[in-house]
Amino acid sequence: MPWARPALAKEFPVHPLVGQRMTLDAFLKLPEEKPYLELWDGVVVQKAWAGPRHGALQPELTSRINQFAEPRRLALAFLELTTVFGGSALTPDVTVYRWDRVPRDADGWMLDEYGGVPDVAAEITSPEQGANYPLRRCLWYLEHGVPLVLQVDPDDDSVVDFRPDTAPRVLRGADRINLDTLLPGFELTVQDLFDALRLD
Repeated sequence: MPWARPALAKEFPVHPLVGQRMTLDAFLKLPEEKPYLELWDGVVVQKAWAGPRHGALQPELTSRINQFAEPRRLALAFLELTTVFGGSALTPDVTVYRWDRVPRDADGWMLDEYGGVPDVAAEITSPEQGANYPLRRCLWYLEHGVPLVLQVDPDDDSVVDFRPDTAPRVLRGADRINLDTLLPGFELTVQDLFDALRLD
């Protein structure tokens, strides 16, 4: 039975800035809002409401990546990290950077700076977004230099793998989520990921 969700308009009213054009510099001076505001191609947008399934899949994917990548000093995955590139400021659900691209000071301490083009960006689809919105986001990431984009869809039990100059691949069940270009040897299937939603 699908999760019964409250009326979104009552939970999260649309922010008055949504739909307005703004410069990147002006946007980055705004106070942090939840749900997050983003600047996409010069227009302010608001991230979708995140339900329980989204809230379970997002840390599951992040922790799986970090459990493998961090001890090997290969990469780090972040939850809802604001990325600034292509004249926009977007907050993918999961963002992954190669280890040597994570901002740090001379002593090796991580810096609190906006990330640039991610090495992997993942979006988890919310039902109220419709079919085209997450697709447009994924294609935008590709067009602006992200080498691997994942669209995780809990309603469809699928992960779509987007890469430059390659047709998107729909992955299901025992299909492996292939991160070999960044994390050689990393093993995670679509079923492994969606098992985070099983409560029995």
